[in-house]
Amino acid sequence: MATNITWHPNLTYQERSELINQKGATIWLTGLSASGKSTIACALEQLLLKEKVTAYRLDGDNIRFGLNKDLGFSEKDRVENIRRIAEVSKLFADSCSIAVTSFISPYREDRDKARELHLNSNLKFIEVFVDVPLEVAEKRDPKGLYKKAREGVIKDFTGISAPYEAPIKPEIHIRTDLLSVEESALQIYNYLKEHNVL
Repeated sequence: MATNITWHPNLTYQERSELINQKGATIWLTGLSASGKSTIACALEQLLLKEKVTAYRLDGDNIRFGLNKDLGFSEKDRVENIRRIAEVSKLFADSCSIAVTSFISPYREDRDKARELHLNSNLKFIEVFVDVPLEVAEKRDPKGLYKKAREGVIKDFTGISAPYEAPIKPEIHIRTDLLSVEESALQIYNYLKEHNVL
């Protein structure tokens, strides 16, 4: 841990928000693989951008191939993966952007730490439980991961050989076996409007 560092103060969040006329927040989508998180995150990002709201999506594609390419899928690496994502999304929120994160983030404690990190800086953290029955997720299985997990090819696969701890009180609960992608993204967008984030 570095000890020879000093925080350099700059604009406050309030000053930044007033200058660009936008508030920041992190929208944290969590759920099983193939629940629809990334698809909804893409749709929400596009919806926000069309409304001239600065937003950026963080998911396995742009995090695991870059910032977190040194991490595997052990419990320790999953914890570190989520810790880093929480820190990055906090920076986006502090910049008055909307960070849309899409990660399984299977452990409740890790998501709670991400929430606490934001709340300690007076930043909005909105947990979205992208919920789908396991059998529906397995039937979708776009990358064939469940099949490989059932065959023992993939070890520590969330929902099969590794746990998923569902949120207890998410701000938003979406059942993707009952709603379309567009309806799901709109549900989040409407929440942001109703709670004065947009």
